Amino acid sequence: MASVDLEKLRMTGAGRSIAVLTSGGDAQGMNAAVRAVTRMGIYVGAKVYLIYEGYQGLVDGGDDIKLANWLSVSNIIQLGGTIIGSARCKAFTTREGRLSAAYNLVQRGITNLCVCGGDGSLTGANIFRTEWSGLLAELVEAGKITEALSQQYTYLNIVGLVGSIDNDFCGTDMTIGADSALHRIMEVIDAITTTAQSHQRTFVLEVMGRHCGYLALVSALASGADWLFIPESPAADGWEDRMCERLGETRSKGSRLNTIIMAEGAIDRHGKPISSNYVKELVVKRLGFDTRVTVLGHVQRGGTPSAFDRVLSSKMGMEAVLALLEATPETPACVVSLSGNQAVRLPLMECVQMTKEVQKAMNELRFDEAIQLRGKSFENNWNTYKLLAHQKPSQSKSNFSLAILNVGAPAAGMNAAVRSAVRVGLAQGHKVYTVNDGFEGLARGAVNEIYWRDVGGWTGQGGSLLGTKRTRPKTCLDKIVENIRKYNIQALLVIGGFEAYEGVLQLVEARGHYDELCIVMCVIPATISNNVPGTDLSLGSDTAVNAAMESCDKIKQSASGTKRRVFIVETMGGFCGYLATTAGIAVGADAAYIFEEPFNIHDLKANVEHLTDKMKTDIQRGLVLRNEKCHHHYTTEFIHNLYSAEGKGVFDCRMNVLGHLQQGGSPTPFDRNYGTKLGVKAVLWITDKLKETYRQGRVFADAPETACMVGMRRKVLSFNPVTELKEHTDFEHRMPKEQWWLNLRPMLKMLAKYPTNFNEYVTGEIEHVTRRSLSIETGF
Repeated sequence: MASVDLEKLRMTGAGRSIAVLTSGGDAQGMNAAVRAVTRMGIYVGAKVYLIYEGYQGLVDGGDDIKLANWLSVSNIIQLGGTIIGSARCKAFTTREGRLSAAYNLVQRGITNLCVCGGDGSLTGANIFRTEWSGLLAELVEAGKITEALSQQYTYLNIVGLVGSIDNDFCGTDMTIGADSALHRIMEVIDAITTTAQSHQRTFVLEVMGRHCGYLALVSALASGADWLFIPESPAADGWEDRMCERLGETRSKGSRLNTIIMAEGAIDRHGKPISSNYVKELVVKRLGFDTRVTVLGHVQRGGTPSAFDRVLSSKMGMEAVLALLEATPETPACVVSLSGNQAVRLPLMECVQMTKEVQKAMNELRFDEAIQLRGKSFENNWNTYKLLAHQKPSQSKSNFSLAILNVGAPAAGMNAAVRSAVRVGLAQGHKVYTVNDGFEGLARGAVNEIYWRDVGGWTGQGGSLLGTKRTRPKTCLDKIVENIRKYNIQALLVIGGFEAYEGVLQLVEARGHYDELCIVMCVIPATISNNVPGTDLSLGSDTAVNAAMESCDKIKQSASGTKRRVFIVETMGGFCGYLATTAGIAVGADAAYIFEEPFNIHDLKANVEHLTDKMKTDIQRGLVLRNEKCHHHYTTEFIHNLYSAEGKGVFDCRMNVLGHLQQGGSPTPFDRNYGTKLGVKAVLWITDKLKETYRQGRVFADAPETACMVGMRRKVLSFNPVTELKEHTDFEHRMPKEQWWLNLRPMLKMLAKYPTNFNEYVTGEIEHVTRRSLSIETGF
């Protein structure tokens, strides 16, 4: 990976022309991508053109290809769909259509094209690129352009951004729009669940995905659906009997509702389509349940983009411009993709070919292969769903007991982690306890045995159903030890933030004094602040970013139609600036003040002047975010007063403290799934450690590697001993010493038009997509 020099960037961009278009089905986040491509292009000194109505606009030319300026893409990041339009274009599939397109580009000196769309749109772009020299030769022959002009623009650079709500493109973790589509689906499922419980109904929900079951699979995992139909893995013959048996069984055990989720492309083992109405009639006929069908349709494409899609699209848009600037006639056309939290560049046709292989495998009924070709992450989701959806009696009792507790402030996704941990623990044959109110509850003896049905419906609930306290163990160590002995607890699963990490560290350090603490311990990081060492992302931080973003969207909207106004908004996060930075990118903030990036009065003055200059143009509102502990003296009130005084006569100023709304609400689809998977992985790891440390009739775990933090780095899940993480932790400010998201800061500043140094910005590297890369990748 390489960092970028700003002056070199400006030199490479000068004199170049870049065009951007959106094609195929629209996806939430496309506007954020268009905005990022436009602003990054202008930032590096290039001319940027917006092509309206997709490839149709490229073929038609004229007013459909417009030169953009900085303000052309102002205030669009929060809008769904695509403001430059998208159309399916037959003309571009013909040689004549592509000839017109080439003429329209050459006339404007455009030789760099960024296409945001699905695999069909990107394949079309690649054909256009390979034909470019031939098309120009034809135009010269027809007398439409001169030979000199043809020689000036000898090759076309193409870069693709994958915009597709189905997340069906091989090689990338997430496509633009998939996360937002999941948000729409989960909103509907949450709403339907309440009415279904009232009437004891069964609901059959059909979601999009004609050829890909990603949306159905992830929403089933996030909602704990009773049955799932996806085209990649159809149910075996006789599924009707098994499905009805399972639905009847869950009702007989006290459940008041059943949920069946199906992708619109659902098929049986022989490739024959299965319709939602057929499933409904089957349930009514066999079981007599009151059953309803809900087809979600285009609702999934609509609405505002999620925070993830806004940040993803912004990052990909910037990377696309850099890829175009660095492209040569020899480099293959690439698609900018996501791998963990890093942008990567993948050869476009390798990805397209691999995507076609999945469809081919499904057409030929090679379903196991289709699941593998979708990538390891898809396979993990599928296996996790099968593990948790239905209670399977454990082969034998393990004689091990596990206690689960929440520690610290509540974070969305905690309940999902508890649910999956309980169910996997029971499936492994363990006795599972839950503890109310964290370490304080453990000291008090608030320990209860829990069963499979007790955690039904927990996935979508916010907060902490077990209750949580910030108390550390050292204040009540003797009582904790007493209860560990009393209940014969051999493993602790602690779900929480920095207090959870510190608490387990205190227990480990007390092992020398208490044999009872020589048990297996694991921490699942769960905090909205994302300030725990050993992981890139904490459970709950995605929900908090979305809550902050939605509030800021409303705050910005409140100023529309009034005089020019700047909002100073305070976010939570302690000393960690993750929440302020990520929400800042997602809402298009003008600045985000954080503790990790020290600032002084001169910086504040420069920011005010910068905003004042912007407000003298057509821009009507500004937004400045401030992390709650970014500076001891420059408080939110101080910054508000400073902006109010300095902006007098140009804009007025308002102050908002978001507070605890960032901790509340239902978990996002990401946090539901992340919590579910962390719970599964943690208990499987605990089980292995229990077996390893069991000797002479008891568990004796005193090695550092028997007390770990489970964390995700890029997309690899790892277990790091809590004692080893000490040297990577700033205990005074309660956060890790190194934080990956600081790489996002240059993007925040550039998109707000600040002169910024790109030395910290890390560009993506070319990676290849093969069957092997898809199968060995550990994908999460």
